[in-house]
Amino acid sequence: MTYETLIVETHDAHTQITLNRPEALNSFNALMHEELADALEKQCRSGNCRALLLTGAGRGFCTGQDLSDKEAVPDEGPMNLGKLLTQRYNPLITAIQGSPFPVVCAVNGVAAGAGANLAFACDIVLAARSAKFIQAFCKIGLVPDSGGTWVLPRLVGMARAKGLALLGDAVMAEQAEAWGMIWRVVDDESLLSEAQSLTAKLSGEPTRGLALIKKAFLASATNSLSEQLELESAYQQLAGETDDFREGVQAFIEKRKPSFAGS
Repeated sequence: MTYETLIVETHDAHTQITLNRPEALNSFNALMHEELADALEKQCRSGNCRALLLTGAGRGFCTGQDLSDKEAVPDEGPMNLGKLLTQRYNPLITAIQGSPFPVVCAVNGVAAGAGANLAFACDIVLAARSAKFIQAFCKIGLVPDSGGTWVLPRLVGMARAKGLALLGDAVMAEQAEAWGMIWRVVDDESLLSEAQSLTAKLSGEPTRGLALIKKAFLASATNSLSEQLELESAYQQLAGETDDFREGVQAFIEKRKPSFAGS
């Protein structure tokens, strides 16, 4: 399927989705919301996608909501931003967090507002050395959304999370790496190739096991230790029933590289 606001490229077992509104720094309008939701749903249902790469076209990753879009600026009356979050951003973050495969994000340039929190929703974030992350909500009187108030304290601690949200200061890529906000900083010219290589590598790993790892870490945010131990037992049982687990053990015994099928 051809999209107006996205570039979707499928490879052997992984997919690259590029946000493609570079003239607007890949900010979200209604169409991009609809197309990204559709593209993610198709990849999650396909059974062929075992890893996904999300990035942006042009000089920025994503600056959140396009405030000139019809969904953000109604014809009359106050803005219903709660409805916009409920219908658009919240399902997007949930879809990425709940996807049955790892999601890599390659942040090129600025990631601001919901764009920053979209990146933080992904499983592994690589950032160009020139990239920066901005919780820009306070600059226009809004609250961090798209999971920002949930993820930031878990990434950087409450003191830094409050500072970022209340001041709206930009965090450059190297500082983001030092604070544990992202996985790794990459030279600008190497960002896409390294992100593509990492995504391809993940697509050859035991996909069901990786999906269970994602679910386990997500649940750990609210579980007690005893609840998490029980969950680990349940997920380990499921992982141990996969073909990939048997292949991994057999490859270890035979001292060879495993060939995982994602099943």
